[in-house]
Amino acid sequence: MDSITGIRTIKSFVLRSGRMSPAQKRSYETLFPLYAIKGDEEGSIDCHSLFGNDGLLHIEIGFGMGRATAGIAHKNPEINYLGIEVHKPGIGRLLWDIEKMAIKNIRIIEGDATEILTYKIPDNSVSAFHIFFPDPWPKKKHHKRRLVKRPFTDMLAMKLLPGGYIYMVSDWTDYADWALRELSATPSLVNKYPAFSESQQWRPETEFEIKARHKNHEIRELFFLKV
Repeated sequence: MDSITGIRTIKSFVLRSGRMSPAQKRSYETLFPLYAIKGDEEGSIDCHSLFGNDGLLHIEIGFGMGRATAGIAHKNPEINYLGIEVHKPGIGRLLWDIEKMAIKNIRIIEGDATEILTYKIPDNSVSAFHIFFPDPWPKKKHHKRRLVKRPFTDMLAMKLLPGGYIYMVSDWTDYADWALRELSATPSLVNKYPAFSESQQWRPETEFEIKARHKNHEIRELFFLKV
């Protein structure tokens, strides 16, 4: 357990040695210094310096291959999007999209989201958190690894500006039910909907989501506001 935050240090992810394609590897090696930073660098993050402006900050935790991230940012150039990811192939892929689509409002942090948010993101500074299809850790003995649970959700609420939101999407009904309970029990957060959210039309459908629908997985969405 972290002595400062009280958040258990059990990881919600497993570092895989996934093979990077030549394009992903090239993007990672050449574009990382332009659009990304390492999460273990010293000091907190100055978003004004990172983006060059004081726009609203939206953070996506675990962006996978980043296609949804790139699509949302491309359509909302006035908002700053910060993506947190640990897997290099996904980082390389998003860097490739940033360059190809000439997206100016995305930056990436490579590292553990819990540590990055705890030590690098100031309280009351984030307008939104996006958590799309986090690892469900379906086996009961692994539920402790699930990301969306207290006290992690308490920390997200601390980082949010009043009126900011947490938007989560999952194709595992058990995890969605779990997250609904955890978010509902988090002080200062209120559900915008009676239970699960209607689909947010501005969120692009990902290849992962299409595959989940083909497997007849139910997509459940959660949308909580900080009051």
